[in-house]
Amino acid sequence: MPAASTDLRKELNGAEEDGPEHDARIFGEVTDLFLSNVGRLGDSQIAAVDGVLAHLIARVDATTVIQLSEALATIDRAPRQTIRQLAFHEQPQVAAPVLRSSGCLSEADLLEIVKSRSQQHLLAICDRKALNEALTDALMRFGDVNVSNALARNAGARFSECGYATLVGRAERDEGLAEKLGVRLDIPGSLLRELIGKVADVVRARFLTAPRPVVRGKGSAAAAGQSGAARKAIDYTQAQSEVVALNRTGKLNDSIVNRFAVRGEYTHVVAALALKADVKVEAIEPLLEPDRVYGLIVACKAARLTWSTTTMIVRNRPNCPPSTDRELEQCVAVFESLLLSVAQWTIRFGSDRILAKKNEPAAVSTAANGKLSRSA
Repeated sequence: MPAASTDLRKELNGAEEDGPEHDARIFGEVTDLFLSNVGRLGDSQIAAVDGVLAHLIARVDATTVIQLSEALATIDRAPRQTIRQLAFHEQPQVAAPVLRSSGCLSEADLLEIVKSRSQQHLLAICDRKALNEALTDALMRFGDVNVSNALARNAGARFSECGYATLVGRAERDEGLAEKLGVRLDIPGSLLRELIGKVADVVRARFLTAPRPVVRGKGSAAAAGQSGAARKAIDYTQAQSEVVALNRTGKLNDSIVNRFAVRGEYTHVVAALALKADVKVEAIEPLLEPDRVYGLIVACKAARLTWSTTTMIVRNRPNCPPSTDRELEQCVAVFESLLLSVAQWTIRFGSDRILAKKNEPAAVSTAANGKLSRSA
């Protein structure tokens, strides 16, 4: 870029002149030149830009610097010293964009910021796509309750055993944190067991019956969507009649439900769980989705099924990806941590929430029609 290079050199040569207006003009022009030509600049040119911008950051107004931070946050070849100056800026609004997204910051930079800057700086770091154990340990050591919640919400954050134990300890006094931890895919089974034992009944019921993230293999998301659409049209009338008849004669036992699961007869599995857990079929059906496995475990426990049968039900769910070892470890923790009475209360609590959510569209539609009628 010969023309751009010439213009850039002229601006750089005049960057040391005095005056805030001149500083702001040079800052803006050098920024524009860099952003317009970043793909064509050589290392020496980027270094020259770096020298000017890093020098002027403290001499221009914060609004202009925030715009620079936002512009540079996702650029891999951003000027490194400028990025560092932005990240360490005392105003969190300036630092936040690069702290959240810039790949030009080293782990050492981030650790230093964690130890020396405000809670707002730490919260911005918590939003990075990936955080290793050293960073999450430091963030928990220097961060407040908001930082803990932000970390628990970040699926890309990785925790040491000590870090997870710290979060579980804090969750006993923080319902929001407990619910976020309860649905994490990477929480160890032993700590999930501890979390289940620490929190209040309602909090436990919320995260055990809530959807949780799912790692899907190629094409499985589409399959899950198709299965969800298909299940809406399933008629359970015959299956319900059959399981009621089996129950009346005392034959609706663990081995029968196990056989339903092995054969893939999930209309009968759903009907049997609903009858034995004393909830509606409509509340059990969504639990067959990949993101509701904890709710399914609770339903099986409430239905007095053994872990062996519960495992068969989980493993043979239609259109679901195979369970990972970690997921099965978590499922065991849920199953073994719940007393029968707690499981029965929890599934009824979850059932009420699921049915209420299903009825929301109908309620909204009725209300809207009512307004239209009155206006007419």
